[in-house]
Amino acid sequence: MKKTLFILFLIFSISLFAEDEKKDSVAQQTWLPAGIAGLNLSQIALDNWSQGGEDALAFTLYGNFGLDYFDNPWSFTNKLKLAFGRTKLGSQDYRTTDNEIFLEDLLTYNAGWFAEPYISNTFRTVIADGFDYSGETPVHIASFFDPGYLMQAIGMAYKVSPNFTTRLGLGFQETFTNDFRHYTDPENLVDKFKFETGLESVTNANFTLDDNLLFTSELRLFSAFDELDVWDVRFDNTITAQVTKLVNVNLNVLLIYDKSQTLKTQIKEALQIGITYNLF
Repeated sequence: MKKTLFILFLIFSISLFAEDEKKDSVAQQTWLPAGIAGLNLSQIALDNWSQGGEDALAFTLYGNFGLDYFDNPWSFTNKLKLAFGRTKLGSQDYRTTDNEIFLEDLLTYNAGWFAEPYISNTFRTVIADGFDYSGETPVHIASFFDPGYLMQAIGMAYKVSPNFTTRLGLGFQETFTNDFRHYTDPENLVDKFKFETGLESVTNANFTLDDNLLFTSELRLFSAFDELDVWDVRFDNTITAQVTKLVNVNLNVLLIYDKSQTLKTQIKEALQIGITYNLF
């Protein structure tokens, strides 16, 4: 696990030195809304097809929204990510392939120091019921806010450049469950709530690789004080190529390690083309 963390930080360091530093100027006392909605869709229909195969339909709906406010020396940023996708193969029922709500609120204070004090709050859960399809019969493993994760943190944030920021703080994580208590009490399956105090680290990168080619990356780490040798990892990377005003190609690789979910590293890779619309 320590090797994995070292490699992740090394990747961020290489990206950092590859980007020229720039000074950003932000209008004061200004609300800045942002919103992108998209639909990725693929479909195959077969009729009397001698080469074999089955009908297939897959779609993913997603949205990225932001609402930021700047009033020197305060900066208040909010972002909301939604993703829901399903696929249907032949006569099988629809199966969920993407299913998440992620909300983050971040308040920073520019005190003129090397780093800026901050407080933050994050929330994440699934949108709809989640299932494990690895067996013959789908197994229900998650519902909205079951589990639900809340995280508050207070610490210091450092802006290396307008495109690269990192922060480290004291984190408080609450896990809520109802039916699926193995997320909060894996041994006895009794407690519906788990509270953890530890260290939180969040690093964000946003680089333009070429014309109409954007790379965004976010590395989130959390370790409870009673298990500082074990870190929860969420490493989310996306490369977006803008083909036209409305058509984008996205490559997303998401790596997750969370001991409360599974002892194995989780990896999700998705290469999709679809329609994207800027709402704001």
